[in-house]
Amino acid sequence: MASKYARRRRKARIKRLLQWALLAAVLAFGWYYAENNPEIAPWTQLNLADPVGPFTVNKLGALGHDNQKCTALLDDAEVKYTALPPQGQRECHADNLIRPNRGGALAIRYQPSDVAPSCPVVAAMALWEWRVLKPEAERLLGSAVIRIRHYGSYSCRRVYGRSEGRWSQHATGNAIDIAAFDLADGRTVNIRRDWGKGTAKSEFLVSVRDGACDLFGTVLSPDYNAAHADHFHFDQTDRGLLGEAVCR
Repeated sequence: MASKYARRRRKARIKRLLQWALLAAVLAFGWYYAENNPEIAPWTQLNLADPVGPFTVNKLGALGHDNQKCTALLDDAEVKYTALPPQGQRECHADNLIRPNRGGALAIRYQPSDVAPSCPVVAAMALWEWRVLKPEAERLLGSAVIRIRHYGSYSCRRVYGRSEGRWSQHATGNAIDIAAFDLADGRTVNIRRDWGKGTAKSEFLVSVRDGACDLFGTVLSPDYNAAHADHFHFDQTDRGLLGEAVCR
């Protein structure tokens, strides 16, 4: 009996050792894979040259706490911009506003051209141009987006322009409202006019809205409410390391 019991214990120990060895191998492989595919892991550093991954939006949101890191990412990606002096006071104080300049890695212009969102918004807009707008415009419309028409970014106001309540992300320039897209072939895709019409233009709008949800902490579209019937609202609310973006 003692010998049989001892053999059983040895088998149990060997089984546990094999289980721990398997777990260690899985963890080692996972770490190796993440180091070689940094976009899939929450702990790796953001690089705008990497593909968009499940935690890209979280890393972009966190840039709001480190403006120097944010501008360094833009510099590494050859995004040209003009850093603006601090704007506003108290709830409307913004010290990381930058004006994206056409040229370098950016091909799309903005209208009006003096828009200056926060650095994390510009970083996400750059990725949106490269990873979403460019391929989806070619795929669905057979042309390139050359201009983004917008309703502005920095605006010292509360949500929906109310006199009371929480402050809008626009109050610190941490948001931008997109109204339309001009194409190289002369056409314009307008959110109010083309949303939900069952056309290639409306399919493009849904596709680029969905792609923005991987890059911005908040994405609001005409599907959200009547106040957004004519524009997309993108903001870079920090959702934390593992938080989910709001996409409506």
